[in-house]
Amino acid sequence: MAELSHSVEEKVKSWLDDPSIDEATKEELRALASNPAELEDRFYRDLEFGTGGLRGVIGAGSNRMNRYTVGRATQGLAQYLLKVHGNQEGRPSVVIAHDSRHFSPEFALEAALVLAGNGIEAKLFPSLRPTPQLSFTVRHVGATGGIVITASHNPPEYNGYKVYNANGGQLVPHEAEQVINNIKGLTSFEQVQRLTKEEAEAKGLLVWLGEAEDEAFFNTVAGVSLNPELLASGAAKDVVVVFTPLHGTGNIPVRRVLDKLGFTQVHIVKEQEQPDAEFSTVKSPNPEEREAFKLAIELGEQVGADILIGTDPDADRMGAVVKNAAGEYEVLTGNQSGAILVHYILSQMKEAGKLPGNGAIVKTIVTSEFGAEIARYYGAEVFNTLTGFKYIGEKMDQFEQSGDYTHLFGYEESYGYLAGNYARDKDAIVASTLICEAAAYYKQQGKSLIDVLEELYAKFGYYRESLVSRTLKGKDGLAQIVALMEKFRSEPPQVIGDIPVTKVEDFSLGLYGLPKENVLKFSLEDGSWFCLRPSGTEPKIKFYFAVRGTSSADAAARLERIQEEVLKRVDA
Repeated sequence: MAELSHSVEEKVKSWLDDPSIDEATKEELRALASNPAELEDRFYRDLEFGTGGLRGVIGAGSNRMNRYTVGRATQGLAQYLLKVHGNQEGRPSVVIAHDSRHFSPEFALEAALVLAGNGIEAKLFPSLRPTPQLSFTVRHVGATGGIVITASHNPPEYNGYKVYNANGGQLVPHEAEQVINNIKGLTSFEQVQRLTKEEAEAKGLLVWLGEAEDEAFFNTVAGVSLNPELLASGAAKDVVVVFTPLHGTGNIPVRRVLDKLGFTQVHIVKEQEQPDAEFSTVKSPNPEEREAFKLAIELGEQVGADILIGTDPDADRMGAVVKNAAGEYEVLTGNQSGAILVHYILSQMKEAGKLPGNGAIVKTIVTSEFGAEIARYYGAEVFNTLTGFKYIGEKMDQFEQSGDYTHLFGYEESYGYLAGNYARDKDAIVASTLICEAAAYYKQQGKSLIDVLEELYAKFGYYRESLVSRTLKGKDGLAQIVALMEKFRSEPPQVIGDIPVTKVEDFSLGLYGLPKENVLKFSLEDGSWFCLRPSGTEPKIKFYFAVRGTSSADAAARLERIQEEVLKRVDA
């Protein structure tokens, strides 16, 4: 280990000497003695507990997802919950769910046993469940927190650990900070308190959830429907749907809710129906990418589908594909689906006389203004939050507490949507059912969703957006991302192409009363904007671009120009 940095060498030794770490993990580390670069990457830092929790590659080491890093994080969470909720009547309780990834059931059980070791009741789903159901169930059973084991649409070698508060929302910074401080205070894995499964069950500290909680969730999501009578009258049966759960948790929930609403022509992509931790039929189980819909499009062409829907592994993101005028299947962007849903929800509420005067739409700062323009047209107030649905959930809590606004719809460009107030996280199940319902409604009028989109462009302007990512792995990659952000911060561009930059927003300064976040947004004179944002969960930096044109061609040209100019600076 001579080539290892001293701090890493010490850390590896502490793991090998720790009696609470099992022999198989130690053997995995010993086998890497001749690979110092790999050991360095596994131990150069502790896997960071961000505002959402943990996410990383599975394996032994402090910078990896394993039962020890999960246990340590759970001990920190347990101490936080006991401090905040310990004096309340009844003991604290936490709902736990997991997705279809490698070691997800094991990590979920580990978290439950550590909570039980701290006298906290763990309410555990026995098999995979979607993230939004976790958020709903925390609220439904009155738990004091929640944990979901998932790495969303990351590659198969990843897993993650997300933490939720009593409102069913992911921990926001001021809550996460307290958990992080507790975790940092743990100097040995021996400080992690843990019961065996048998001990936890015998003490009533490990409780298994099941069908009753499932049915409550399905009924609640179905209840968000805006046109149940129309669907029941046969409109739902007229729509041909193709659905792919991309080997994840969406399979049963989406089908159950669509069935409740009367959709009978739902075709499942069989090759992607069953849980598969390797996501073996796709490069990435991400409904944001056309490649993930390859098999769905093939099936759609066979059955003449009106709409194709796909959900990511933990079913919090939904992608939709519809036929365009040329008869080809077109993948809607998150901004396009969001705009369609804003329009459908608000127009239907208005038509039914149910649109409240204090209605609110919540979106993120990197989401297009397209949906915002539509919302304002219907008289709704639009609120912007930082990226991450936890901030949208926090806004919903504020509305509920003050009564000043009624939350109608929250969304972000990264395919996350929530209608209704039953949860505090994005929900691919409600998004799937609502976009199928919109397809049914407009089909009755002889329109496709592409037709509706074109009508909205003609009325509100031709909005176009794009997202480009640069993945920079490891210690060096992190340094490159930091340097890139600093370069744009200290030497902001004055002109992009021939268009002046009129506004620079540095969200690390805590603008507009929002929490501080490492995001830079540049607005141009013609209404275009671009944004730089390092990912909080992956080793990448994201570049968002948005324009508004006078026609489809004009918008496409503007988008290409701004993207080319900015990335030229980045890659230089």
